[in-house]
Formats: sequence, structure tokens, C-alpha cells
Amino acid sequence: MRRRSSQERLVFSDIEIVDIAEEGKGVGKTDDLVLFVERAIPGDVVDVELIRKKKSFGEGRIQTLKKASEHRVEPFCEHFGVCGGCKWQHMTYDAQLLFKQQSVENALTRIGKVDTSSMEPILPSVQTKYYRNKLEYTFSNKKWLTSIDDNVEDMNMDALGFHVPGRFDKILNVNHCYLQEDPSNILRNSVREFAVENDISFYDLRGHSGVLRNLIIRISSTGELMVIVVFAYPEDGQVELLMSFIKEKFPTITSLLYIINQKKNDTIFDQDIIVYNGRDFIYEEMEGLKFKVGPKSFYQTNSAQAYELYKITRDFAGLSGEELVYDLYTGAGTIANFVAKYAKEVIGVEYVPSAIEDAKINSEINGVKNTKFYAGDMKDVLTANFIAEHGKPDVVITDPPRAGMHTDVVARLLEMEAPKIVYVSCNAATQARDLTLLAEKYDVVRIKPVDMFPHTQHVENVVLLKLKG
Repeated sequence: MRRRSSQERLVFSDIEIVDIAEEGKGVGKTDDLVLFVERAIPGDVVDVELIRKKKSFGEGRIQTLKKASEHRVEPFCEHFGVCGGCKWQHMTYDAQLLFKQQSVENALTRIGKVDTSSMEPILPSVQTKYYRNKLEYTFSNKKWLTSIDDNVEDMNMDALGFHVPGRFDKILNVNHCYLQEDPSNILRNSVREFAVENDISFYDLRGHSGVLRNLIIRISSTGELMVIVVFAYPEDGQVELLMSFIKEKFPTITSLLYIINQKKNDTIFDQDIIVYNGRDFIYEEMEGLKFKVGPKSFYQTNSAQAYELYKITRDFAGLSGEELVYDLYTGAGTIANFVAKYAKEVIGVEYVPSAIEDAKINSEINGVKNTKFYAGDMKDVLTANFIAEHGKPDVVITDPPRAGMHTDVVARLLEMEAPKIVYVSCNAATQARDLTLLAEKYDVVRIKPVDMFPHTQHVENVVLLKLKG
């Protein structure tokens, strides 16, 4: 049934939600439309207000919840529904795991035409709150207002928190975030209050003016703490005023850093890092290995679950100590160093030169002697000459970004004909696409999803491929 709301938007009544889409929205159907509904769960029956319409599908939001799914629970965070970070807080964790398992299976079968009979149950995260080791907050002088009753004239509009989905210039002022353990919340709130009290201006995301721009907090599994304050246009004495406050109030900070970033974007990879106090890095630890993590280093943001992911990767590789392993998209060499003592040699390749330097340092500080690392575009480095020089690998481990592997890299893998490929992915759709190409010479023999990010739709997946006989 269709009707018009008071705002003349189309409303579909009594829509049963039957599935979850890849982006985490509920899926319902009418006679001629597939509806993607924000914050709807399979089993819900809802009236859907149509927000936008394409030829064969529409996007909408729940106007009325007629019948609640058995999977539905009350979200535990006051910011749920406005903050875009934890879109699945309104469903049980068991349901989240079920839908993530289904999403991986659907992508592999629909896109990759993969036989998923070897698929194992998803590995849950032991921690479902406070599991992230890194968060980045944004300062803004244009706070997102959560109520039409807010009196803007009498309100301080400075905010420190997260971007509101779809609004680059609006920041949700976060009171308590359940993603990172303390002192993260205390530290963020203290910095915001001190800045307001001392008239240190917050950044204008449209006008590109103001003093305070970003706050980055990293807490390692070893208990070490890194805090980075990003300034834009500080006035005399303001950097020292804020940094000395943070140092004195939080004396356990291992690495206290700041940056002056006057670019139009927030990336810090091309910026100078200034050490205010302590070291310019912190240590992560995994199975007795230490990993040096700097302000620009990549490290999996769920430390405990990264350990589980790497153990599965190593198990899938089935190393005996005699293998030559290629670790593609090695990053800071975390996987390479993690598997090195079980292999004869590990060759790591990564696009970002600074990450390769981190990888070499991580081998050095752990006394790992059987790794080599090379920087460059994967499709350019992984040539026939490179393989001739270093040897044909017995095992290839590949952990590409969300976009998956370049077709030239897949072609090189097919040329190499390594007996095993372990493919780690954060995007089952692009992984499935690559598996379709690799199916020319490889069979999928094991599949294991891993939940790295509870209360979100994101899921990692590990696949073992073996060369056809």
C-alpha cells in the first residue's frame, strides 16, 4: 500500500524486511521496487518513507516500526542513529555474526561463483566494545544539532567528535564513545573543555580557518598511549598552552605529538611530526613480537582480533619452515614478521615507502633475519625479473586494500603458479571478483570470515586457494 506523508513523500506500508544489503541497510520489496532501509533488520515489518528513487530500487527510512524483529535490541550508545560509526548496535551480536557470514557467502557465490561448502563459521570478536586501538576525532565550529529545540543563539557551537554521515562540514559532539577504552573519552572531553575555556578556536571546515583541527588517540595492547594534536592556524602561545595542559593532566602518555596542517585535507602522511614529549612511536605486541607504531604507521585497529586473523592466515598457509613466502601488500610487515619463523624466507612488497621502512625496523627489533622488503606499485614490482631474482614462491599471502588486486597483479599470480595463495580481504565483493579470475588455475579449499568490527557491517575474510593438479 502507498500513501503520501505530510511532507508529500511517498510512504510504503507494512514492508517486511527480508535481507541485509552489503552496506548494512535492511532490504524490503514492493511490487516494483527493492527498498534499502536505514536501520531496518530482517524480521522487521515497517512503514517506509521513500527518500530517493532510482529505476528499480529506492532508499528509505523507517517511519513506523509495526513489528520488531527478534534480532532487534536497544542501542547502548546515546549517539546511535546520528553517528555513522556503529550502524548495527540495534541488533544482537549473534545476529550481526549471522548476517556477516551471509554477506560473505552471498558475495562469493553471486560474484565469484565460488563453491562455499568449505566455508567455516565466522570467528566472533571477544571484545564487542572498546576494541579499537586508534580513533581520529575532528574539531569543528559548526556542531551538528540533535534537536530542533536547541537554542542556537545561546549555544557554544564548538564540537569535537565524528563527521555526520553525508555532511563533511558538520561534526557530532561525542560525549562517550564505546569504541576505545579510557583514557580516550576522558582525554577527548578534557581537551575540548580546556580549548573552549581558553578561547582556542575550533576549525571551520568550509572556511578553512581556526586553530584546532584533529585529535588522534592510539592505545596499544601493551598499554602505551600516543596522542597527536593537529593544529591549523595557531596564534602565539596556543600550541604550548594546550600541549602543556595535556602533558600535565595525562602524565602516562608515551608519545605526545603535534602537527601544523594548513592543507585543505586532513591527511597527515605528508606532514612534519613534532615531538612535544616522550617517544615518536609506541609498541604493539603480538605473540612475543614487538611492532613499532608511529603516527603514520598502519596497524590493524582491533589488536586482539588482528592476532586471531593472523593466526588463521598462518594456519591456512600451512608452513613447515622450508617455504619461500611472498607477502603482498605487506604494510608495516606485520604478517611477514608474524609468519617468518615458520618459513625459510619472506619477501614483502608494499606501495608506501614509509611502511616498508617500518617493516624493516620491525624485523630488526625482533631479530628476524629471513625477511626482505620492497617498496613500489605491486604491478610494477612483481615482474618476471623480480620472481627470477628472488625465486618462485611456495606460498603467496595477499592482503590488498578494499579495492582488491589490480588485474595485472592477478595475472602475475596466475603466471607464478605458487602452490598456495592465502587471500585476506576486508571486502568480500572485490575478493570474489579476484577469485573469479584466479579460478582459471586455482581451487578455493578453505574460507573463514573474521569479525574485526562489531556493531558495523564490515567483515574480514580469509580464503585458501590451491593450484589445480
